[in-house]
Amino acid sequence: MKVTVSAIKADVGGIGGHTRPSDGLIAAVRGVVQSSKDMLLDHYIGYCGDDVHIVMSHTHGTDSEKIHKLAWDAFMAGTEVARAEGLYGAGQDLLKDSFSGNVKGMGPGVAEIEFEERPNEAFTIFAADKTEPGAFNYPIYRMFVDALSNTGLIVNKSLARGVVINVMDVEGGRIAELEMWQDKPLLEAALMYPGRYVVDSVYTKDGEPILSASTDRLHNIAGTYVGKDDPICMVRTQKMFPATEEVGSVFNNPHYVAGNTRGSHNMPLMPVRLNSAATINFCIPIVEALVFSMHEGRLTGPFDGFSTPDWDLVRERATTKALEMRSQGFIHPATLVPSELEYAEGYKAVISSLDKKMVPMAGAAAAVKEGGVDGSGARYEDPD
Repeated sequence: MKVTVSAIKADVGGIGGHTRPSDGLIAAVRGVVQSSKDMLLDHYIGYCGDDVHIVMSHTHGTDSEKIHKLAWDAFMAGTEVARAEGLYGAGQDLLKDSFSGNVKGMGPGVAEIEFEERPNEAFTIFAADKTEPGAFNYPIYRMFVDALSNTGLIVNKSLARGVVINVMDVEGGRIAELEMWQDKPLLEAALMYPGRYVVDSVYTKDGEPILSASTDRLHNIAGTYVGKDDPICMVRTQKMFPATEEVGSVFNNPHYVAGNTRGSHNMPLMPVRLNSAATINFCIPIVEALVFSMHEGRLTGPFDGFSTPDWDLVRERATTKALEMRSQGFIHPATLVPSELEYAEGYKAVISSLDKKMVPMAGAAAAVKEGGVDGSGARYEDPD
């Protein structure tokens, strides 16, 4: 049986700030989805931080207009409740006034895969908040490239052959198909800079889909800061794919990601339990693991992948790393570089004021005539 699983998420309002959606907002989203359940095989609705995610199984394929419109209508209903309740950021991720056939490029994040269902279909959805799509680069690398993290890359025949990883240039709107193992250096060069290069999808060498991740960056769409992108990712597991334990364990080293308060800091990604609010401890980025089984499109789960006691230690490590980074205050790398600051216009205004106070150093004119300073060849430039 050919089934599509679509995971679509959006931030349409939070209580008192970027914390969690209200119960009324969630109920509104659920009501719209349930009213159209005839077009679905099954569905699940939850939240991560202030982001609502809708997981739907159906037979309409990827990029289905009717499925995407259903999600859009559900988020719009949630937005109306958010406005009525005075929630913060009501409709924040809905960047267009009306639906135009596909929610991609309209604000919501989308991860979806169409596949022939296996007798024991298993997959895990990772939903993150207070960070950007590149936050998944490091865990995905550990899943499919790093044998120190995933022994399945050695002992599983399919994974040992290598996979095909599609990497998106989110600034240029381009995508590259990289084949493991020969393109491994190219992949590593791209993943060094998760603000620009983001893993979009992963396939077996035979073309079987394994992973899909959201890649939209909201400030690229809106042209200004409207919130972090809060990505979502779906990974099929077991048999010829990574084991569920292998995809989960790659989050056990809380790595630094861009995001956090005002979307302008580097902070560790903390694995949390399902339906967790975003912390007001400077908004540490969080990720949840929704572990599903599926048969004939009917979902069993989710099991809360990060709920077992061992993850408490990882959360403690993430908190420690977060406090250490915050102890550095505003000094980089605690804050992002200017080009990645989500409140870049405000920063530019401050720097502009600083620039007006700048005057040439003594001897600068002579240094310019001689072709530089300190033998470096660097030239002074008159801002006027």
